[in-house]
Amino acid sequence: MKKLRELIEKYWDILSYIFFGGLTTVVNWLVYYPLTNVLGVDAYVSNIIAWAVSVAFAFLTNKPFVFRSHDWSASVVVPELVKFVGTRVGSGFLETALLFLFVDLMQWDGNILKIVFSVLVVIINYVGSKLLVFRKK
Repeated sequence: MKKLRELIEKYWDILSYIFFGGLTTVVNWLVYYPLTNVLGVDAYVSNIIAWAVSVAFAFLTNKPFVFRSHDWSASVVVPELVKFVGTRVGSGFLETALLFLFVDLMQWDGNILKIVFSVLVVIINYVGSKLLVFRKK
């Protein structure tokens, strides 16, 4: 039991990020799919809306639960939020551009590509959060 606890502690960032990253991805899809498949909104527009909702969810979960940043004072939250959103803008732009290119222009299956691109985005976002946003001092 002690070994298991040590392993969980050692890999907490990754394990909790996978969990909350998965939830964030579900939030993203729960917004994206109805917009594109039910309301007929273009893939790139749907992705922008889904991105905004999921970034808000991700910040509120990643800050305390993944990266254990519990200081909610403005002097800490504002720089973290700016860096967090900045890294997400980069990955969100990449995903949106890829969806626009492959789904809207080339008419490939947006449902499959959304899953593929989501995996890429989760990896990019973890690295960005770990190295730029919630760095251990």
